Amino acid sequence: MKKQWWHDKIAYQIYPKSFYDTNGDGIGDIKGIIKKLPYLQKLGIDILWISPMFRSPMVDNGYDISDYYAIDPMFGTMEDMDQLIVQAKERGISILMDLVVNHCSSEHPWFREAMKDPDGPYGSYFYIKDGKNGKAPTNWRSYFGGSVWEKVPGYDNKFYLHSFAKEQPDLNWENKEVREKIYEMICWWMEKGLGGFRIDAIMNIKKDLTWSDLPADGPDGLADVYKITGKVTGIGDFLMEMKHRCFDPYDGLAIGEAMFVKEDILKNFIGDDGYFSTIFAFEPCHAYRKGKNYKEYLWPQPFDDWRKETFHNQKLIESTGFEANIIENHDQPRGASLFIPEEDYGFYSVSALAMIMICQRGLPFLYQGQEIGMSNRKWKLDEFNDLETLNQYEIAVKSGISEENALSIVGHHSRDNARTPMQWSHEMNAGFSDGTPWMPVNENYRTVNVEDEEKEYGSILNFYRRLIAFRKSEEYREVLTYGKFHPIYETQDHIFAYERINEKKRLALICNFSCQPSEVELKENYENVVFVNYEQTTMQGKKLILKPYEAVVLEESL
Repeated sequence: MKKQWWHDKIAYQIYPKSFYDTNGDGIGDIKGIIKKLPYLQKLGIDILWISPMFRSPMVDNGYDISDYYAIDPMFGTMEDMDQLIVQAKERGISILMDLVVNHCSSEHPWFREAMKDPDGPYGSYFYIKDGKNGKAPTNWRSYFGGSVWEKVPGYDNKFYLHSFAKEQPDLNWENKEVREKIYEMICWWMEKGLGGFRIDAIMNIKKDLTWSDLPADGPDGLADVYKITGKVTGIGDFLMEMKHRCFDPYDGLAIGEAMFVKEDILKNFIGDDGYFSTIFAFEPCHAYRKGKNYKEYLWPQPFDDWRKETFHNQKLIESTGFEANIIENHDQPRGASLFIPEEDYGFYSVSALAMIMICQRGLPFLYQGQEIGMSNRKWKLDEFNDLETLNQYEIAVKSGISEENALSIVGHHSRDNARTPMQWSHEMNAGFSDGTPWMPVNENYRTVNVEDEEKEYGSILNFYRRLIAFRKSEEYREVLTYGKFHPIYETQDHIFAYERINEKKRLALICNFSCQPSEVELKENYENVVFVNYEQTTMQGKKLILKPYEAVVLEESL
């Protein structure tokens, strides 16, 4: 594999609305990110992915872009963005923006023109089709529920396609002029000095142009639109064109939100000749998703399924490329709550989870607040901001679940858990804002916050700093970046263990991910204990005695 500049880096995702507010309006802003660059540098961060900041009516939290060449005023100005890119680069940090090009906003000038004249030139920028006797052209269901088709205003039998909300019309990638406009825009941003983009919903850009119905999968007679991605071919032509035009000339990092990628074509997506630099490893952290709705999800994450998916995923990509490893992001509950039973939450369980993730092969991707152990909050129904959460609550209640239990279910799984303000201090509003935060602060900010954890050597924050420094150290950087991944003790109860091996050394991470003591009979002659989350590790001959949530890294020279 050709070595890339980003392979040995540590990445961090910022949800800007909730990161740090400098003007007191209750919404995080670009100046807030600039102010916290020293903090991120000290943590050991090299790459920052910032969730959408383009101009947007915010129907879908910025994933509905009305102007690709403008920063939304709630976050600041283009001058602020230019300063962020420059000042981050001075600290050795590359900025990635969040790009949505499967669709735009219904307020984008292209779409407004298309609605004025669906048969005109801008009509072909979108998918506008005649209906079937006044009904929708197909029976596809949008990601947000209901038909993917919306009537064109003023027309009885013309519809436009939206895979997501009706305010997010899909762009017609079959139209070369549309693709050229997109590529021109991406290159404009790369010229500004971006390190690259995280590209949202990109697997949806290729449509079934036969416009055929799918077998209905619900009582509404509709079928989920995501099934189209497994049915169509030719998406690679678009993705490779975008890579060659927009990312190769700048040695840019392109991270695709690529789900439903079949194993036999994974090599087409990542690696030296892949469409993207990398994609996110969703499968291991989605092991709890056993059904279509929240009420069918498991809680907390089932250990055996998580371990199995991780091992499968790591071996699958070893000869192909790098994936971006996560335990949480802006679309999931907090990892410290999802992976750890509530009664077990604490320094040892959170630090064990951190070691399991950071020492894997791939690009470690932290989400804001993960490094201080931020967890889910306790919700009241009227506090939720996320429409998906409210829809899932209604689904649970209509299925016969009590309102109390439905609230508990959606409270566990809601994406809003990841969007509560970053907890900077134990002062008012967790030090996030002098105004009223747009989203309720987690009540545990008085004990879980950056300011207090900075002062405590044994805090989760300082543990993350030491762990990141260990991964990036001269002695272990090579094996933890490029070393082979080898699962060990795969069937031992609640033992999460694997080796990282190159021609010079073997490292073994062994973790007892449970609240009960355990022991492991070592099979190799490890010479040193090189990283731990407890002060003392107990060995009895070849037997490793593990305390609850104890994790150790052992070393053997080869």
